[in-house]
Amino acid sequence: MRMARALAALLFAASLGACAATPAYELGTAPPRHRLSPVQQRAQYPIEIYDPLEGANRALYKFNAQFDRYVFLPLVHAYEFVTPDFIERRVTAFFSNLTEFRNATNGLLQGRPEIAGRAATRFLLNSTAGVLGLFDVATRLGVAQQPEDFGQTLGRWGVGNGPYLIVPVLGPSNTRDFGGFVTDSLIATYLPPQSFITDWVYFNPMMYVLYAVDLRRNISFRYYGSGSPFEYDLVRFLYTKKRELEIRQ
Repeated sequence: MRMARALAALLFAASLGACAATPAYELGTAPPRHRLSPVQQRAQYPIEIYDPLEGANRALYKFNAQFDRYVFLPLVHAYEFVTPDFIERRVTAFFSNLTEFRNATNGLLQGRPEIAGRAATRFLLNSTAGVLGLFDVATRLGVAQQPEDFGQTLGRWGVGNGPYLIVPVLGPSNTRDFGGFVTDSLIATYLPPQSFITDWVYFNPMMYVLYAVDLRRNISFRYYGSGSPFEYDLVRFLYTKKRELEIRQ
């Protein structure tokens, strides 16, 4: 028994010696044969997005996840529990109809009168035949909605994304799109005829809560539901690419 153990120890030591004698490049541990060029050192992974505020953004991402879990989604679930599906669909159609003001305004600002005309047509059809926007008659008649916002308008005129941002409660954005969101909100507040309606809808506390809950209900995304340890990076990448596609439409 002792002889067998001694023999095993000798074989193990011999194998270590053989490894030590093996050239490093055959073991895969050799140092690189050349240094990376400055261009290679500056190369970025395709998934990387300009995010100089990443530390603060990640903290806000976690805050939004907690807010979503303990405030937003419970409100959505309570709303779904007490509201019939038919009424939920009417609420969604009503708020969607109001966005046609934004779509028309940004269509004009982009120099695309066909988009503005489509939005105006949809609003007139849905506000009349659709009973104040409760039914989406326009889509059934072949007049599809094309959402436009001021962030897209800036993008079409060559304004870059700017730094990536996580906005409290609202979620992913960037400096261009958040500036566009603020601008659209100001237009809705002060530019007639939209201001006459939004003063009652969006700035009525109960209606604003209903609008926010309906909006969240129609977004299937759930924080930390991807199963990826790199969810923050994936969301940042997908949001940026999604906006690029929307600007090119």
